[in-house]
Amino acid sequence: MSDHHGGEPVFYQVSAERLSLYVDLGLAALKIGEEARVPLTEFSLDGAARAELRQAQRRAQRDGATFEVVQPAGVDALLPVMQRISDAWLASKSTGEKRFSVGAFSPAYLRQFPVAIVRADGVPAAFANLWTTGTREELSVDLMRFSPDAPRGAMDYLFIELMLWGRREGYRWFNLGMAPLSGLESHPLAPAWHRVGNFIFRHGEHFYNFDGLRRYKTKFAPVWEPRYLVARGGIALPRVLVDVSVLIAGGMKELFAR
Repeated sequence: MSDHHGGEPVFYQVSAERLSLYVDLGLAALKIGEEARVPLTEFSLDGAARAELRQAQRRAQRDGATFEVVQPAGVDALLPVMQRISDAWLASKSTGEKRFSVGAFSPAYLRQFPVAIVRADGVPAAFANLWTTGTREELSVDLMRFSPDAPRGAMDYLFIELMLWGRREGYRWFNLGMAPLSGLESHPLAPAWHRVGNFIFRHGEHFYNFDGLRRYKTKFAPVWEPRYLVARGGIALPRVLVDVSVLIAGGMKELFAR
């Protein structure tokens, strides 16, 4: 199909177990980071290792936070307040919507999914739409937003309660998403891309909090799994990287906005 339209196939966030399929097609794999997946059958707030999460949950509850999963039939009534939360979040971040690697606010899209809601004294203050699977193999979130006056640690509280809810519902994994450029090789014989990626990971905080994102997800004790970008190698690769970066940012202007 790509050849028919004069394009080139590019595969984003490919898992290691599928790489051989792409290599057989003559494509090259480029590690772009690691994905964090929390085993829910083992997840709880018990024990010394979970003390930070217990404190975050109790602090949010003391501040008046409550948690609820709203099924798709009930989402429509919440859309006006979710829109206000989303608009305030975008304004506070001085950014626009992304439309490829993460979701954008769209009523038509959000109506299709359950939504996790955090309320502060009964008023919605944070939300995330849920990606579920019929097999209950994995649970994840896509669009996540919180208002400026949300309780301190509202997103911690949302994730904690969502993982506990997922375990009760019989899901095996909770997917926390990617830590971009994480887990790249740093030894002298590492590929050139890994050396460049490690430099960006260490020194690119002005543009993106790569290290902070990894540290944030680490506190949930996830299993880290490598993810790859697969495309034709050689001179085509730099153009592919630029195209994917622009797609993720939402445009060339947005790519250099920060």
